[in-house]
Amino acid sequence: MQKKTVRDIPVEGKRVLVRVDFNVPMDMEAGIITDDSRIRASLPTIRYLVAHRAKVILCSHFGRPKGKVVEGLRMAPVAQRLSELLELPVETADDCIGEEVKTKVKMLGGGDILLLENLRFHPEEEANDPSFAKELAGLADLYVDDAFGTSHRAHASTVGVAQYLPAVAGFLLEKELEALGHLLSEPQRPFACMIGGAKVSDKMGLLQNMLRWVDILLIGGGMVATFLKAMGYEVGNSPIEVDKLELAKELLQESGGKRTAKILLPVDVVVAPAITPGIGSQLVSIDGIPSDSLIVDIGPNTIELFSNELRRCHTVMWNGPVGVYEVPPFDHGTRSLVSVLSSLSNATTIVGGGSSAEVIQEMGLGDKVTHVSTGGGASLRFLEGTPLPGVEVLLDREER
Repeated sequence: MQKKTVRDIPVEGKRVLVRVDFNVPMDMEAGIITDDSRIRASLPTIRYLVAHRAKVILCSHFGRPKGKVVEGLRMAPVAQRLSELLELPVETADDCIGEEVKTKVKMLGGGDILLLENLRFHPEEEANDPSFAKELAGLADLYVDDAFGTSHRAHASTVGVAQYLPAVAGFLLEKELEALGHLLSEPQRPFACMIGGAKVSDKMGLLQNMLRWVDILLIGGGMVATFLKAMGYEVGNSPIEVDKLELAKELLQESGGKRTAKILLPVDVVVAPAITPGIGSQLVSIDGIPSDSLIVDIGPNTIELFSNELRRCHTVMWNGPVGVYEVPPFDHGTRSLVSVLSSLSNATTIVGGGSSAEVIQEMGLGDKVTHVSTGGGASLRFLEGTPLPGVEVLLDREER
């Protein structure tokens, strides 16, 4: 990796501000964290700093409070879970800036941990306000970015603070950049990219970049309707992106060229009158989609087709469910292909964060793939070839 990491700087006795991504799923009524994967992912960096007697100041956002204090989005439950995982006390603050926070920082000893309050209680965080960034940076001597999931956002805690402090990567950020960077350097071939999700527009850059880099592009999810429409098929009530039909046509025309991947679309799909639990559905070929129905999943022939392609590959990247995963039984296609993905023991398998990461963790298969990214939007931007602001501001290795 081109950027300096926490290993490259002396941290003992230093106040170290660490941007983590503790935006974890939570059952708000019960106040229980339902998936602590993002907290666990930050543990190597935190443990390293504690072992090297740094004064650890953690900061994160949680939910979407939109610049206001929301009691249900305080960091206390996260601090409790972090403390349990580390088997160490984790102090909390009622804010992320201000005199009380400064006082708590002054009281930190080597190896102590303080978790600041939700950054997004302040509108200045997302606005990358210089004064807010300067005050946040004033708490520390060094800055460590270990929040890959927010590295595509130019916020005060991801970009602004780096204007005032020496800034390096944590171990999670390093791991993410190396795992995803491998896909864009010299992946073992054949290399397949399986892309799902609702909209072509969300993944336009990824589709365009991957078409020129992978050997085969498997497309599922809601975006299939736009591609099928571009091919002249009727898609019933399936939502299509009219303004992306030409792009879909262009991608399909480029498909299979000397320097482009072969695109595989479903050959059969499951359709239903609505996306409603318990509603009746039927299996149809792509040329038989009823006018009163919409596509909700891929069919068994497509599952077999996609599975066979995946099994022959040495590198696979997956981003996005291939059906309406949240509404069983329209999760069958996604579950089937995730099971295949997790069985590829001789291949490098990368799961691109966001809903894909939630699916594979919910299925208990996270340890069966090479890497599960902690950043959905960030992984998309990275694989599109777009620079990540939170990474660009970090010190380069050659700098002295």
